Amino acid sequence: MISHPSRHCTVELQALPSRIGQVRRIVSAQLRYWHMDPLIDRASLGVTELLSNVHRHARPDKTCTVEIELLLDRLKVSVHDHDPRLPVVADAGPLATCGRGLAMVAAMSESWGVLPDDAGKVVWFTLPTSAAAGPDRARFTEVALVDHVAEVHRPEPAPARSAVPG
Repeated sequence: MISHPSRHCTVELQALPSRIGQVRRIVSAQLRYWHMDPLIDRASLGVTELLSNVHRHARPDKTCTVEIELLLDRLKVSVHDHDPRLPVVADAGPLATCGRGLAMVAAMSESWGVLPDDAGKVVWFTLPTSAAAGPDRARFTEVALVDHVAEVHRPEPAPARSAVPG
């Protein structure tokens, strides 16, 4: 089931390898719809790592929910599964082929965490949306900042040139 009000998208799935690719495409499409294209690579990487962990480790089943939410200044991506065991960041070496997923999520995100709940746990991460701001949003931010500056330096207008040759 997919629901996506204006700033929220939820996908319920079985965390199987074939489904992980589908969710990556859904996340990418939703971010393009929200005009947050610069966040697609990091959000896709993060959701892939979290879903891969559900596939590898979650018990009793692989059922989970992926939720992406566009907040005022950040994108929050979370994965809820039914396994109450909390993940541990592995101390994997640089040549390790597995065990580095949460470390990668931590490295590429603004923040991340785990919340236990009655039905299992939620693992989440956030990405700042300021880097993904389009021209209109960037201009709005600039205007908002200018309003808070005591003195604004503006360039002097260029002197008018006479149309009559001199």
